[in-house]
Amino acid sequence: MSDCLFCKIAAGEIPSKKVYEDDQVYAFYDIDPQAPTHFLVIPKEHIGSCGEINAENSGVVAHAFEVISKVTKDLGITDFRVVSNCGEQAGQSVHHLHFHVLAGRDMTWPPG
Repeated sequence: MSDCLFCKIAAGEIPSKKVYEDDQVYAFYDIDPQAPTHFLVIPKEHIGSCGEINAENSGVVAHAFEVISKVTKDLGITDFRVVSNCGEQAGQSVHHLHFHVLAGRDMTWPPG
């Protein structure tokens, strides 16, 4: 999608601090971190949110979680939280599926 912020970041049109990249996903540090470690993992293919995951695109979601596991291990992180906000009421501000990975501080429950 030509007007999607995360599509532009994944395409390299907008600079970001890359954590990981392959042919399916892109991971980068959040510009407004909510924890000492806070990065996002996004599919390069535009998917609006968790509500748009289906049989045709769910493979990239599984791959995103494999990447989360790999990157956290590579960074020496054993305790972390993964969050995906779906819809405006849930706090989604960029309508492109993304997973926040937060670590380095105690996480409270319930969130938000």
